[in-house]
Amino acid sequence: MIILTLLHPIQATPMQNWSFETETTISIGRSTDNDVVLYSAVVSRHHVELRLEGEEWSIVNLGTNGTYIEDQRVEQCVAKDGLIFRLATSGPKILVRIQGKQLSEGEAASKEQRLKKSSNPDPSRETFAQF
Repeated sequence: MIILTLLHPIQATPMQNWSFETETTISIGRSTDNDVVLYSAVVSRHHVELRLEGEEWSIVNLGTNGTYIEDQRVEQCVAKDGLIFRLATSGPKILVRIQGKQLSEGEAASKEQRLKKSSNPDPSRETFAQF
């Protein structure tokens, strides 16, 4: 499972989380067809992708304004647990948390069925953040 956390731009406190169990590609950008939608003038419509390649996640920049790790522009790099990357030099910061192995769709469906039987979760899911 991979969890992406939007951090407050000044205080670096968590503002919003997105969890992905079965996806092998996660898209982030301003356009509503992304998995994570961020409304910011410096974020491109399709700004960055996280791709599962074998056992490792990688970050791939697609944005005109760049993707930054520790103030260094990167085009592609391995996403390690605890990594923080920024969209553009002054844009949103995202914390990457990687937990265990990525589930196959069948494993995730089985887990979801067990969870539905044991609880009644709220089906609504916030997927938009605005700056």
